[in-house]
Amino acid sequence: MFERFSAGAREVVIEAVELARRGRAATVTEEHLLLALLDAEGTKASFVLRALGATDRRASLEAELSDAHRRGGLSKADMEALAGLGIDVPEIVARVEEAHGPGALAADREGGSRRFGRPSFSREAASVLERTLRICLGRREKVIGDEHLLLALTARPGVVAEVLADHGITYAAVERTLGQGASAA
Repeated sequence: MFERFSAGAREVVIEAVELARRGRAATVTEEHLLLALLDAEGTKASFVLRALGATDRRASLEAELSDAHRRGGLSKADMEALAGLGIDVPEIVARVEEAHGPGALAADREGGSRRFGRPSFSREAASVLERTLRICLGRREKVIGDEHLLLALTARPGVVAEVLADHGITYAAVERTLGQGASAA
């Protein structure tokens, strides 16, 4: 499938792997894919992210992703559901971090001891990559671009889609902006 990726989409995936490696993460996650998309320049996804204001709000996006990582990857919807059962997630996180240190609930803790090789893709990140192909084919396009990666991130339920939606970056908004870019070209 990687051979169907445009040069820009390949660069995003390679940068996501590099971000994971530099962060000593054992896996490449959806968050790494999003951060790599935010770093991209001169591509359809970079146009969309800039048009929707994501590049100006990068610090806020990163902070929300970091907060979710600290919570062990729980989304706000997960936290609300647990709160409905009487479980106070922020209190649990605070107690665990008090006993075991900051980030103790972070989903990827074994990465600190990695020495060799490149990180593998998490199940969720691999699912995003698979979804890019389905989105590309559904749009009757032949080459998978980084815009398909962005669409896939917004289409898959979870923390990344939730954080993007909180910033006005939804599947519909991305499609609308892509359509405006095509009509302007």
